Amino acid sequence: MTRSEPLRVLVFGAHPDDPDISAGGTVALWTQAGHHVRLISLTNGDAGHHALGGAPLAWRRRQEAANAGSVLGAEYLTLDHHDGALEPTLALRAEVIRLIRTYRPDLILAPRPWDYHPDHRATGQVVQDAAYLLTVPNVVSDAPHLAQQPVIALLGDRFTRPVPFAPDVVVDTDAVLERKIDAVACHESQVYEWLPYNRGALDAVPGGAAERRAWLGSQLRERFAQPARTYRDLLAARYGAARAAGVASAEAFEVSEYGHRPTPEEVERLFPF
Repeated sequence: MTRSEPLRVLVFGAHPDDPDISAGGTVALWTQAGHHVRLISLTNGDAGHHALGGAPLAWRRRQEAANAGSVLGAEYLTLDHHDGALEPTLALRAEVIRLIRTYRPDLILAPRPWDYHPDHRATGQVVQDAAYLLTVPNVVSDAPHLAQQPVIALLGDRFTRPVPFAPDVVVDTDAVLERKIDAVACHESQVYEWLPYNRGALDAVPGGAAERRAWLGSQLRERFAQPARTYRDLLAARYGAARAAGVASAEAFEVSEYGHRPTPEEVERLFPF
């Protein structure tokens, strides 16, 4: 990869909406700069609702994900594994290895293998397990192996056990915050139906489209502000103290020990903002 070549970035999540909630702002920054991004949900999301399920929900969530990808300028691939039943099996590992080798990314983003949701943990585990094997020719031999592991960066989370998230890169997403919220809003079955129902707040969701978007935006701006408040020192190191003081939203990433360990110069090429 040279500085003039477009980046190729893969973002893994367990469910349709996971990649864009965790990294949608940085994805928007990459794509508007001409880089290529593919978002991958390992499950079809067919359990994530209180009144709809199975294939009808899976198809609805696949379309919602495609719509979100269009907003972000990225391709959104939704696999057909069942929501709530994802396991880091050998078969899934081979599928992930094949996806990575076929796309040949410079950078992979994935969740950490510690999380409240078993599907999230399985996603983090399977990407971690695939990392070294990407370079082994006799593993998944129908997909040409990579000469070098890509850089793998872990998506931010709030969990502290067994170890807390420790970011290496924090990105100012203020310039694309509303675009990120628009992408998340495409997941209507989740943000306006299932998630409010799950937390006992379905009656609080407004009826009109504009009112719902405003309601959602007020919640997400607060959520996406948390990394900016928590990692203000890292924003200052990257952008300078004056700019960092005014950043209202950010996304954070931790470089994984299991992929290629980038130099500071390589980090700047991967996160050229």
